[in-house]
Amino acid sequence: MSESASPSNSGLGSYLRLLKSPGAGALAFWGVVGRFPIAMRSIGCLMLVSAVTGSLGDAGTVAAAMLVSQGVAAPFLGRLADRRSQRAVLLVTCLGHAVGMTLLLVSIGLELPLWAMVAAAVVTGCTSVSFTGFMRARWAAFVDQGVLRTAYAMESVLDDTIFLLGPLLVTVLSSSVHPAAGLVVCAVLTVTGSVAVALHRRSEPASAHTPGEHRQRAITVPGVWVLMITYAGMGFLFGAVDVTMIAFAEERSASGLSGVLLALIAVGSLVAGMAYGAVDWRVPQTRMLAVTTCVLTLSAVPLAFAGSLPVMGVLAVVAGVAVSPALIAGSTLLESVAPKGALSEAFSWLNSFGALGIASGTAVGGQLADLGTSAHAAWAGAAGGLVALVLSLVGQPVLRKGESAARPAPETATATATAGQ
Repeated sequence: MSESASPSNSGLGSYLRLLKSPGAGALAFWGVVGRFPIAMRSIGCLMLVSAVTGSLGDAGTVAAAMLVSQGVAAPFLGRLADRRSQRAVLLVTCLGHAVGMTLLLVSIGLELPLWAMVAAAVVTGCTSVSFTGFMRARWAAFVDQGVLRTAYAMESVLDDTIFLLGPLLVTVLSSSVHPAAGLVVCAVLTVTGSVAVALHRRSEPASAHTPGEHRQRAITVPGVWVLMITYAGMGFLFGAVDVTMIAFAEERSASGLSGVLLALIAVGSLVAGMAYGAVDWRVPQTRMLAVTTCVLTLSAVPLAFAGSLPVMGVLAVVAGVAVSPALIAGSTLLESVAPKGALSEAFSWLNSFGALGIASGTAVGGQLADLGTSAHAAWAGAAGGLVALVLSLVGQPVLRKGESAARPAPETATATATAGQ
């Protein structure tokens, strides 16, 4: 591992110290390149299909097929990466992704039947690895435990930045350059980032594959299930809150400001995530998960009572404050409770359940907003957060057991430090 835990691993300078370690800057940069399309792909697909066919319904169907297939395939690609190697999976899937994206662009451009577009979208989705999960598994193999929280915090901040800039970038490309430009850039970024990260040998997680040996799957670990369902609850909150912002702006005949409200949530999350990662917390991560999910749930409640756009803008920032800290605490705990040879799979499951929660929260929140008001969507989000909070509390014994198992005993820590000297 490239970085040693030290008492100075706190403060904003912890990010600079992390990035100055050999290979860390390159890993962070290419990781951003590889996962930038996460915030662009579905929007680019929606814009291209609707521009060519004139049907938002068809566009939604194609985009949904791509997202659902990605969510289903990602955990299995993660397990394959744990058993074989991330390098092999990244190199093979990026080629398959390029083929799938080419088929998708051709099928849309030629206005082939909807089933053909959906089939191409499924190929594209099935060859999209959980890049976020792969990166977190790499950081776990690349840095020591004392620096891992900072690495996960940095990843969360980068994710927020991507989701701030990605939609803007793909919208500009698709509307100002060419309707297909957004998806073309997505394909280029995915292939480039995948190849660069695959060739980053320093951070390559060790393969868990040994002929004749049975390795425990991440999905069989109770602590992983607790975190998966917790993430699904948080994802439900995120999806419902997004709908709340859009519906609130539309109710006030200011739909153009919905993007601003959503961006303010990301700003709150980004700032809080950076601050959270800069603090050397002495509180167990199990407790931090419960605290952050509690704050996350409570922050959704005031959204139901906002009376004006300026007030909602302030509440949007507040609603984002607990987002990154909750995700960072969850990621840190997952690294502790998951089998060491199954981190890529574990993070892929976590991301898939989070995505499932977002999709469900968006759907339910949208229905409630249509039947009532944006306040109903906000209450739905709070309900999703409550599920996450209950799971984080009920699952404390299981998570604490995994966290304790991952923490070295005093004798072991002393021996390790002596050996290092």
